[in-house]
Amino acid sequence: MSDTPTSDPKMVPTLLEWMGGIGGLEHLMEVFYTRVAADELLEPVFRSMSPEHAKHVAAFVGEVFGGPKTYSEGYGGHPAMIRHHVGRALSDAQRKRWVTLLLECADEVGAPDDPEFRSAFVAYLEWGSRLAVINSQPEADVTTEAPMPSWGWGEVKGPYTK
Repeated sequence: MSDTPTSDPKMVPTLLEWMGGIGGLEHLMEVFYTRVAADELLEPVFRSMSPEHAKHVAAFVGEVFGGPKTYSEGYGGHPAMIRHHVGRALSDAQRKRWVTLLLECADEVGAPDDPEFRSAFVAYLEWGSRLAVINSQPEADVTTEAPMPSWGWGEVKGPYTK
C-alpha cells in the first residue's frame, strides 16, 4: 500500500480503499470461505453455500465499507442479507469462530494491520455478526427493511435512542 491510498492526500480513504479495494476484499473472502468449508464448527452452517458466496459477501462488506452499491443493486441490499440469516439459529460459538477465523485470514492475506483500521474492521465484524445471531433465532422479530449499513473509521452504533 502506498502512503497515499487516494488521489488527494487530504481525503480520508474509505475502509475499502484502505484494505486494497474490492480485489483485496474478494481475495480475503475467498481464502476465508475456503477455510470455513473445512472448519468443524462453521462447515454445517455454510454447507450449501453457492460457489459465488465469497464474492457476494465481499460485495456486501465492500459496500458497507464505502465501495460501490454492488450488493444493493445486484443482490437485494441489506434486507436480502438479513433474510439469509433468518431461522438459522446461529450460536454465539459459531459467531465467535466466524470472527476469529476471518481475522486470522486477514492476517494471512496481508490486510492492513494498523490499529485504526483493525479497530474499525473488528468493530464492524462484532456488530454485524451479533446482529446475524440475533436475527437468526427462531423467535426473532426481524425487520427486513433496515437500511444498508455504512461503516467508517469510527462509528457509533447502539441499542439506545436519544
